[in-house]
Amino acid sequence: MNHGLAFDIAICIIAAWLVGLVCQALRQPLLIAYLVAGFVIGPHGLRWVTAHESIETISSIGLSLLLFMIGLEMDLKKMLGAGRAITVTAVVQIVGCIALGWAFFGLLGPGKGWLEAFYLAVAAAMSSTIIIVKLLHDKRELETLPGRVTVGIMVLQDLATILFLAIQPSLKNPAFKPLGLAILKVGLLVGVAYVVSRFVLPRVFRAVARQPELVLVGALAWCFAVGGLAGELGLSKEMGALIAGVMVSTFPYTTDVVAKVTSIRDFFVTLFFVALGMAIPVPTLELIGWALAFCAVLVLGRLLTIFPVLHCMRLGHRVALLPAINLAQLSELSLVLLTLGRATGEVSERTFGIAALAFATLAVGSTYGILQSNRLLQWASPRLTKLGFPDLPANSGDTIHISRHPKIFVLGFSWTASSLLEEIGRDKPALLGELMIVDFNPIAIEKLRKRQVRVTYGDISQRETLLHAGVTHADVILCSLPDTVLKGLSNRKLLAMLRELNPHAQIIMHAEKLADIPALYSGGASYVTAPRSLEARDLLQALNAASDGVLDQKRKDQADWLNARDEVIP
Repeated sequence: MNHGLAFDIAICIIAAWLVGLVCQALRQPLLIAYLVAGFVIGPHGLRWVTAHESIETISSIGLSLLLFMIGLEMDLKKMLGAGRAITVTAVVQIVGCIALGWAFFGLLGPGKGWLEAFYLAVAAAMSSTIIIVKLLHDKRELETLPGRVTVGIMVLQDLATILFLAIQPSLKNPAFKPLGLAILKVGLLVGVAYVVSRFVLPRVFRAVARQPELVLVGALAWCFAVGGLAGELGLSKEMGALIAGVMVSTFPYTTDVVAKVTSIRDFFVTLFFVALGMAIPVPTLELIGWALAFCAVLVLGRLLTIFPVLHCMRLGHRVALLPAINLAQLSELSLVLLTLGRATGEVSERTFGIAALAFATLAVGSTYGILQSNRLLQWASPRLTKLGFPDLPANSGDTIHISRHPKIFVLGFSWTASSLLEEIGRDKPALLGELMIVDFNPIAIEKLRKRQVRVTYGDISQRETLLHAGVTHADVILCSLPDTVLKGLSNRKLLAMLRELNPHAQIIMHAEKLADIPALYSGGASYVTAPRSLEARDLLQALNAASDGVLDQKRKDQADWLNARDEVIP
């Protein structure tokens, strides 16, 4: 059926909502709902939306807004100052995956010729920003070491994609002059965008800050203006939108702009993925076979290029394997690259359809993989050891070798435990010799080792780890981790395991919810902390200070307190 654009958009949104309700009831990712909705209403399904112009318009708008939002959420400081482990791993991963993919796709297909194979190889080297950030945020793992490594590699992948977008128009005839001209155009685009974002936009947004709708319209105008300039220079409009977002992310109004633009992001992202679902061909055995082959090459590439590098840096199984699992999907930017290649005739419809089908497959598979990554780690760790990739030894962080067993065990070392260690060092330094910390963060272990604090590398959710660490001889056992940080268990389950291993120890546990405190006491806890009550007292003191007009003094006291501390995890 051929309808107007507004009618086609309405059909897309309604279909996405209805299928989304089904997916929510079945506890499936909403991304799959959008792809399924697009397929159902598109030219390969019920044919409710078949107008090529409508589909292209919907996809183009959604794509530009999607890339603008990705750019807004990029951190230039992190991009330019990535750590050695992240930088080395990202370079190896990107180059290695492109080489592996190019060899496979060039020799076996599904495309024809080295150029189409190169598009597929580059696409397979990039990972999904939306899927990764959302799932790691939901799991509260963005600030863990594996989470930071994952995001760091992903940011450098995005930077590599920007470079590829710059040379993409010259790929068909890769002569030096056109390539150099393209790079100059990119430099001009970035230079203009930087100057405007540095000297003009802050004043503009400051002037309209009291009008939220003008902030939103201004951000969108900036997005499409830079995209339009990129188009006029013969570059990708999508790359222009990405650069617009990155440039806006550098000035003080970023948070407000992100908050305003986010209100419409989901709408356009929905349209983009619904339009993408329309491009998915009717699955045949051949297409399914190639899509699965594509998925296998991508997943294998992640494992071969990420795990060995991080493992060689002695970061342990967890930090080496989880980023490989987290990054095992196809990027939205990969679909941008293939869309651009399809527009220039360098990527066939069939090849794009295979990649779109692989994207949908990996979106589902990697979602479950990330959600179950800790179980996958527990399954894989002993097998990796048998294959010659041993984990960090349990005593790899021990630096004080004392014959008698430590009396106090601290299970898990996060922000609260770091502050506790600082307090012990100030008030009861002799107690440091009685401590044993059990954690799997190699960076924290290294810092603790330098401070002459006993530490054992291991996952506190594993019974064998606790036994090997000597928890059965402890007088006091403390866990300051909330349930949302504990992986594969809860405080109640951990308490039950600890009571089984050591019936006589005094055990101090953590409770996020007040309702959990009685259950923890019933399970054998000696004491249960509720940090929310301490935070509430501090907030009340801040409110009282504000009421008395002495909040500045309280902030000064806090600054003095912070300057005097030297915590392992600042």
